[in-house]
Amino acid sequence: MDTATRLLRLLSLLHSRPQWDGAELAARLEITPRTVRRDVTRLRSLGYPIDAEAGIGGGYRLGPGGRLPPLLLEDAEAVAIAVGLRVATTTTVSGVEEAAISTLAKLHQVLPVRLREQVDAIAAHTTQLPQGELPAVDGAVLVTLAAGCRHTEGIRFGYRTHDGTESERSVEPLQIVHTGKRWYLVARDRDRQAWRTFRVDRITRPELTGSRYHFDDPPDPAALVAEGTGVAPWDLVARLRVQAPADTVAKLIPPTQGIVEPLDATTCEVRFAANDLGPLVAQVTRIYWPFEILAPPGLREAVHEHARRLLEA
Repeated sequence: MDTATRLLRLLSLLHSRPQWDGAELAARLEITPRTVRRDVTRLRSLGYPIDAEAGIGGGYRLGPGGRLPPLLLEDAEAVAIAVGLRVATTTTVSGVEEAAISTLAKLHQVLPVRLREQVDAIAAHTTQLPQGELPAVDGAVLVTLAAGCRHTEGIRFGYRTHDGTESERSVEPLQIVHTGKRWYLVARDRDRQAWRTFRVDRITRPELTGSRYHFDDPPDPAALVAEGTGVAPWDLVARLRVQAPADTVAKLIPPTQGIVEPLDATTCEVRFAANDLGPLVAQVTRIYWPFEILAPPGLREAVHEHARRLLEA
């Protein structure tokens, strides 16, 4: 293996996990620990900040602030990135569209002809349905929130509720969840000592506070967002006991449409929500398996009436 190839592989390994023992790197690269040390010195001279710590628990790790390393992509990876960048040109994250277009142009310049033809063919025969007016999200806000989640660092920000009320929040971020239409931050609100979901498009001026924290028993972020967006805002909540495993039912009912919770190995509870019985009836009629309607009052009669009309038709 020549030196250039070895340096690229070393960079790739350093990116793959937070820390490497020198002996591990030597074994993976099939070189001596002394050669590893020389290669690390070469990479540092090229501008890559590689930290080294001797002794038990020490090793090599790639520090922040260095140059982006060159990427070695397989054909399928290059096509996937190009297709993803095309999708990103229509995203609701502000500032990403222009960057995606610029990156896509650079990638096209270096793609082999055969791969460029594949990407162009996918683009030419793919149509995206309009999503309607969706709230734009500031890309810089997303980056700050993601940094807080990654480093378990507290964040302060301004927040606007659905009725326009402005407030200042101090939170311990857990995860960012994208529903396909909106972005949400799941975090523990320090002032209220409770878990909350925050629409990212309503967050302003986020700042990392430097304070660290630890979660002993964090909730499922996707389930919390599903509960907050799919059930909590609505007037009527339908509860059904379904004779099928939760994993099976969840394939039919994604978190954006309802909540599926296991009762035992063969039974689950499903919850839908709406402001009147009509949409709830439509949701109930999608259930393939035997079920029992538990709530709300009137839903069972509405489903029976709907079934009668279908039989008459």
